[in-house]
Amino acid sequence: RLNGKLNPAVMYAAKKCGISEIISAGGSQAIASLAYIQKVNKIVGPGNDYVVRAKKEVFNDVGIDMIAGPSEITVVADKFSNINWVVADLIAQAEHDINSQCILVSKEKKIINDVELLIYRQLKHLPRRNIATKSLKLNGIFIKAYSNKQISDIINIIAPEHLELSIKNYNNILRKIKNAGSICLGNYSAMAVTDYNAGTNHILPTNSSAKFSSGLSVNDFYKRISYINLSKKGIETLGPSAITLAKFEGLEGHAKSIKLRLGRK
Repeated sequence: RLNGKLNPAVMYAAKKCGISEIISAGGSQAIASLAYIQKVNKIVGPGNDYVVRAKKEVFNDVGIDMIAGPSEITVVADKFSNINWVVADLIAQAEHDINSQCILVSKEKKIINDVELLIYRQLKHLPRRNIATKSLKLNGIFIKAYSNKQISDIINIIAPEHLELSIKNYNNILRKIKNAGSICLGNYSAMAVTDYNAGTNHILPTNSSAKFSSGLSVNDFYKRISYINLSKKGIETLGPSAITLAKFEGLEGHAKSIKLRLGRK
């Protein structure tokens, strides 16, 4: 809503997308409504702590995409990076929430020192400086690495929601990165752009969950059904092994179900 009215930009986008129904609600009560009044099949999208907890509560009654925590970014910088841009990117994430996580990784001690100095200068002119400042003090981390391998190892341990490789030869690190929600490559790829109109979506794994999950995609709206059609030859081939496994589990009923089809007692 904008000044108590439905945002016309959102309404226009909804019309273009062919959306036929809009429910104007927010917070945990919106999650409850979707789950138990509208009875939708799946709820997706980020929210504050109340929304996250509500999604946990309704999970199994409806599907959800993920448990998304506060926003986080890891920026890798080198001597070719624009320090002002690096600082701005860290602050851009920090202004989301006091619990946001902002991490800088670099092999250059001078870069770390320069970023630390410039952060306070840029924060002075930020409307949400109180939030960003608290976020950086609580969760801001500067890490000095000593090799590209160490940088990629650090990134894979952090498994950040957002990763910016604001370095010249990012391919030297990129091929070794296995855990990240999204990766911006080069100095001009600002993560803030992906908040709005670059990339497929901006609902990404947080709290290191990029180690085992990916961002929201069309795959989250597909269901898969397994079809099994065994012939007589098929059950004769697979059956004996299945009987053995069933006996190891002490599930004689399972074994008998298969034995009957094999003509055994």
